Amino acid sequence: MARKHLLTNLSSTLPQKANDGKPSETRVDYARRGASRSMMQSLDEMAENSMRVLEGETIVMLDPDRLDASAFADRIDDDEADFAGLVDAIRQGGQSSPILVRPHPDAPSRYMIVYGHRRARAAKELGIEVRAVVKPIEDIAHVIAQGQENTARADLSFIEKALFARKLASAGMTKDTIKTALTIDDTLLSRMLSVAENVPEAILDAVGSAKGVGRDRWEEAKKLALDPHRAEWAIEFVASDAFKSLPADARFNALLEQLRKARKSKPAVRKPIEKNWAIAEKAVSVSTKDAGKAFTLSLKAKDASQFGAFLSERLESLYQEYRQTGAPRSED
Repeated sequence: MARKHLLTNLSSTLPQKANDGKPSETRVDYARRGASRSMMQSLDEMAENSMRVLEGETIVMLDPDRLDASAFADRIDDDEADFAGLVDAIRQGGQSSPILVRPHPDAPSRYMIVYGHRRARAAKELGIEVRAVVKPIEDIAHVIAQGQENTARADLSFIEKALFARKLASAGMTKDTIKTALTIDDTLLSRMLSVAENVPEAILDAVGSAKGVGRDRWEEAKKLALDPHRAEWAIEFVASDAFKSLPADARFNALLEQLRKARKSKPAVRKPIEKNWAIAEKAVSVSTKDAGKAFTLSLKAKDASQFGAFLSERLESLYQEYRQTGAPRSED
């Protein structure tokens, strides 16, 4: 932004001293020296700073207690050792990079963090104000800025990005918006959403951010977890004390090993339904066996052979009568 001095027009309004042939100063030249010059620069800078604040370019200091987290959280958990290092770095050298916030849409005098949650948390822990840029951006611009900033930093794991994408999709964001926010293509977005939607929530919560675990291994875990038997076994495993005692970076590998070891469940086999009864005052004994796609009828009587033949000859007409009752035709 080019700076335009607020007192530039003074030269056209102040009278000029008569030229007597010797070098002389106009009143404006005089005004540009000493206290007058300092005052003019201060006014000029104040005007420029005011414009930059309106455009969201100026860094301001904010109380961390006035900040609320983004409605679109993109982190599952935080590495406490890494966070402790961030706190120490800010304590020693100050906050070098400002966070981005926007005015809270529902709470006057409060702000919503677009990105920089860890820096805001560190400032609060240190009891200092946080350096921030304030921009009145809408939800779509919010998620794009948040996603692109974290993607540029390359500090979100695959599953964190996948869950972030799922949360944005659930909030009604278009696929184009999600792809722009995470800087990904259609194929990767589809795979992210498939993993986030098909791996049971209990497993996702227990494994955490799984730093260093990429798309291929998560897709393998998803395919294995699609089997109900394996998924049930894995859910029980991640709830165990043995799993919870594992370090964060070892949990995913332990889960994947369990999913691989679990046997695939077999389709449930229907047990045949058998019935026995007598007709014609017990002159004929009838036995049936219904196995779903097969039905067996057995007759026992002194004239069973002739009666069986009688039924066989009339099966066509009996079936047509059955169809006329409106019974549904089974599909192959």
